[in-house]
This record gives sequence, C-alpha cells and structure tokens, in this order.
Amino acid sequence: QVQLVESGGGVVQPGGSLRLSCTGSGLVFFRMNTINWYRQAPGKQRELVAGITPADHTNYGDSVQGRFTISGDNAKNTVYLQMNSLKQADTAVYYCNRRDLWGQGTQVTVSS
Repeated sequence: QVQLVESGGGVVQPGGSLRLSCTGSGLVFFRMNTINWYRQAPGKQRELVAGITPADHTNYGDSVQGRFTISGDNAKNTVYLQMNSLKQADTAVYYCNRRDLWGQGTQVTVSS
C-alpha cells in the first residue's frame, strides 16, 4: 500500500526541539518529487511549513525560517523536519505531502 507515514510529534516546552519524520511506504521513487511539510492549527487554514526538491533545494514558510530545517535521506526513503526554538504558535497537526498524497498527520504541542 502506497502511503506517507509521519512520526515524531509530541509535547514539548517552548524553546525545545522535535524532529518529525516522513517515510514513503511502498514508494520506490519517493524523493523523485518535492516533499512538503504542512501544518494546521485549530481554526486555521493549512499552511506550508517547508519543502524539499529532488535536488535538495529547500524553501520555508516565513514563520519558521531560521528555526526549522528540512532534509532527506534517500536510502531510508525518509524526509525529516528538524524543529528548534519551538513556540506555542507552532502547535498544530503536521502533515507530510507528496503530490496528491498526504500522511495521516502528527500532533505537535508546544506548551509550558
């Protein structure tokens, strides 16, 4: 079955760090397309957090620039989102996306 599987979410204090993972299960050429991370907070629209192209070019949303880093591991069919200096405003469900395929989401909660 072709699917994106996210992991790594949790509860963290402000200023803390988390690393999310997105693995392409059943996708032989997982990184042949751009992989994106989106997030959606309660009552808000889904927003783009970061993206990485097959050539490892990256882009970031303004609110996470300088704090988050997206990277990929072709051997593991996985894309990571390293999140540092987390703020309460980063609390959301984070989704991995590849073309029209979406993961189930992983909850990130930043709270003291």
